[in-house]
Formats: sequence, structure tokens, C-alpha cells
Amino acid sequence: MTSDPISDMLARIRNALKAGLPSVELPGSRIKGEILRVMKEEGYITNFTMTSGVPRVLSIELKYNDDAEPAIRGMRRESKPGLRKFCGVQDIPNVLGGMGAAVLSTSGGILSGKEARKRKLGGELICTIW
Repeated sequence: MTSDPISDMLARIRNALKAGLPSVELPGSRIKGEILRVMKEEGYITNFTMTSGVPRVLSIELKYNDDAEPAIRGMRRESKPGLRKFCGVQDIPNVLGGMGAAVLSTSGGILSGKEARKRKLGGELICTIW
């Protein structure tokens, strides 16, 4: 068992992209599903499904450009179990000048940085994707 399941999810996605795999499966949870929903809305993955059952399984369809280049160039876990990072509305990072996305856990749920700014909500900065 891993002490940080979100970091484990990001590492599995990163490794699958480097290997050129079309999809990846990993243990599922509600927060991972919400993070993947934001990634899908931002255009970083094609689709994802979560099985309903006792051991939930997330199946993620990875997105590649026309020249087999991954849509995700990099991901970083920002708020870690040993050091949580919180930011107000004015402190939400603008990843790569707007070319990337920040994922935040707010009182309104898991949101992208753009959506959190629009709703004027701050929260815990989970990860950044570019």
C-alpha cells in the first residue's frame, strides 16, 4: 500500500506515457476520479471509467497527438502528505503562462485553476499538469 495514492496515480500515468501505452489501470477512489475528470475537461486524457465493486479499478485512456507525442508533457504533485500547499484565489498558479493546468481541492469540489478563479475559490493545490 502506498502512503500517497495521488502521487502513485500520477507516476503510473507518467510511466504509461513514456512506454507509449494506450491505457493504464490503477486502484480507484472518488478523489482520483475527480482529478481525472478535471484532466479530461482540460484535454489531457481521452476518457476514464471506474468499475463499481469492492476493489474499484480506474481505467484511463491516454491521449496522444497526431505524431504519437503524449498530450501530457509533465505532471507535478504539489501538495504532499508531509507538506500541504494551500493557496487563495489570487495565489492560484498560472502554469506555463496558461498553457498548463492546476488542480485544486476547494470547498466547491475538485476544480481546475481556471474554474477556481472564476468561482473565486481557493484551496489545496493538488497538482499541476502541462
